[in-house]
Amino acid sequence: MKKIIMLALVLCITKVQAKEIYATFTVHAKQGASLAFNYSGIVEELHVDIMSVVKKGQILATLANDDLVATNNASKVTLKYAILDHERHKDLYKKKLIDKALLDKYAMAHEAIDAKIALENAIYNKTILRAPFDGVISKRMIELGDVVSGQMIKTAFNLQSEHARILVVEFDQKYNSDVKIGDTFLYKVDGDEKQYESKIYRIYPEANNDNRKISLQVTANDLKVGLFGEGKIITSGDNNNSVTESQE
Repeated sequence: MKKIIMLALVLCITKVQAKEIYATFTVHAKQGASLAFNYSGIVEELHVDIMSVVKKGQILATLANDDLVATNNASKVTLKYAILDHERHKDLYKKKLIDKALLDKYAMAHEAIDAKIALENAIYNKTILRAPFDGVISKRMIELGDVVSGQMIKTAFNLQSEHARILVVEFDQKYNSDVKIGDTFLYKVDGDEKQYESKIYRIYPEANNDNRKISLQVTANDLKVGLFGEGKIITSGDNNNSVTESQE
């Protein structure tokens, strides 16, 4: 019996054609935040309103804080004399006229008032609401004279990125293996005949249990937040090569 061992390399080239997959989307701001005071007080100043364009760190509103300012001024006077006492007793200690325990007492008094002022400044800063990033005010929910509470947080402003948008796109999970990052998304906003184009840059790692759809994200600009629409994902063609070895 004769054995014939045949090694064959078979190149199988399968061309996966590009697909057009129906999808729907909703427009979201790329950055968004609900801003609130983390302190109790009365709204004394409003510096912005709906549609105000703001910069990071800009003051949006302040609470009445005259009492905090007065307390802080008094603490600064105390600090002034605490420093003088501390320096005076340092000289006395160098001349060996007092012991280390007494010097430490004045050093502690100096450090204690420093810490008190730092705490007062931190509390004062809580009465000032600032923008955490560049953006535009989309909602204002406070008025002059409103009482706000640090215990029951109330949103004062909604802030969103001025131009940058994210489209959260949903498509049927049966196309899970077809859609890839970098694929093209062609879409139209509901009520607008203009067609837009963008690239997929993020695909969510799980399907929605309620509707069995998978979400992804694409970037956009200047669309109103909350708008919705539909479009199609254009998948890229892909070549799969396989090598088969057979023996007889």
